Amino acid sequence: MAGAPMGREHRPMAEINVTPFVDVMLVLLIIFMVTAPLMQQGIEVELPETTTQAIKLQNEPLIVTVKKDGSPFLADQPVSMEDLTPKLVAILDARGDENVFLRADANAPYGAVVKVMAAIQNAGAPGIGIITDPE
Repeated sequence: MAGAPMGREHRPMAEINVTPFVDVMLVLLIIFMVTAPLMQQGIEVELPETTTQAIKLQNEPLIVTVKKDGSPFLADQPVSMEDLTPKLVAILDARGDENVFLRADANAPYGAVVKVMAAIQNAGAPGIGIITDPE
């Protein structure tokens, strides 16, 4: 028999080699595990240090931040001083009565911090908590 194959018949391989795929996925997993904590930092401010006890919170708190240059941020989003009170009113109406927490840079202008505190009070927040770093 001149045209018949000798021994085994050769068929195309139907299995997918997943080893390179697994290698790439492990590398991506490691990259995301390393970079995820860095993405949760939010706005960089230098908090003043105090000797107070930490507050235990049940829900995600509403935080207003004042950066070193005096610019306000509401939940990590920049906001103008004119829009701060109306946005806080809308958020507090939706979330109910809860305290608003203020993160202000230790080197922020005093006047800017006081204006933000007045905006929080005018929005009807029942209380203002000030976030600091422990000494």
